[in-house]
Amino acid sequence: MPTSDVLVYTRTAGYRHDSIPAGAEAFVEMSREGGLAAKPTDDPGVFTEDRLERCAAVVLLSTTGSVLTDPGRAALEAYVRRGGGLLAVHAAANAEPDWPFYGDLLGTRFAGHPPLQPGLVRVEDTTHPATAHLPAEWAWTDEWYDFTSPPRDADVHVLLRADESTYTGGTHGADHPLSWWHEKAGGRFFFTALGHTSESYAAPAFRAHLSGALRWAAGR
Repeated sequence: MPTSDVLVYTRTAGYRHDSIPAGAEAFVEMSREGGLAAKPTDDPGVFTEDRLERCAAVVLLSTTGSVLTDPGRAALEAYVRRGGGLLAVHAAANAEPDWPFYGDLLGTRFAGHPPLQPGLVRVEDTTHPATAHLPAEWAWTDEWYDFTSPPRDADVHVLLRADESTYTGGTHGADHPLSWWHEKAGGRFFFTALGHTSESYAAPAFRAHLSGALRWAAGR
């Protein structure tokens, strides 16, 4: 996709995170730093094949519920299958619950989370640009999403996992992935479960995590 546009989609049809404006601003800034131009929107009408053809990457920023039209779904699926990059952040795990293609991209579905609390993230792979800057153990505060099935069973490349011994309410046990990527559908798909609070998007470690994910999704 020889283009510099990044589409940051923020529409919600369920719970709407207060952190979305901070996240959208962060993606605008990170895109600019990487020579890209991000355009936040909550308009489902932008999901056309012509519009997506001009996108280096698409970001689903804490989208919840059914936020795409049927033609928009078709356009996004075609974009990914043609080699486009899709970056799903935090509550985007709870988007498009009745769209099988998106479920296949995620490899699982959102199941719930314990209360916001501090814990430790374990970095499993530092060869990816989204994690190369991180220490092996990363102290973080978030909602620690649980999933309906083990993400690793979906044949994804896990980058981060939660250490459930450092917080309360986790349901996955010793193997609790939080961020992963794959290229199984023809394009580049990246997911991170982190990013609940507005403050997250000003934190250098998390900004670098997202920035690396964006560069990768955009093929940079």
